[in-house]
Amino acid sequence: MKLRPVLLLSEAVGPVPEVLVSYISSVIPSQLLPSDFILDPARPEFRSTNLKTLSTLRLHKLATIHASSLVRYLGIVDGPTFDTVSKKLKAFLAL
Repeated sequence: MKLRPVLLLSEAVGPVPEVLVSYISSVIPSQLLPSDFILDPARPEFRSTNLKTLSTLRLHKLATIHASSLVRYLGIVDGPTFDTVSKKLKAFLAL
């Protein structure tokens, strides 16, 4: 199984702990969806993610995975980025 970066969206839940994640891809789609968000490690606000390359956060690609599948924490998103991601996710889920 290849290691893939994800954005952790929840804490571990349940007796067999699972977490909600959103996929991150280094493939930048030619046409971004409203649920996509570009993470550019060259920009100061995204350096704390510790991503190595320009990436797309795909908020429509959600999954629950076992917490034990998380190998390591790569980094974090800053407050303003978190707010933007939160707004996009709420819009996508119509919350």
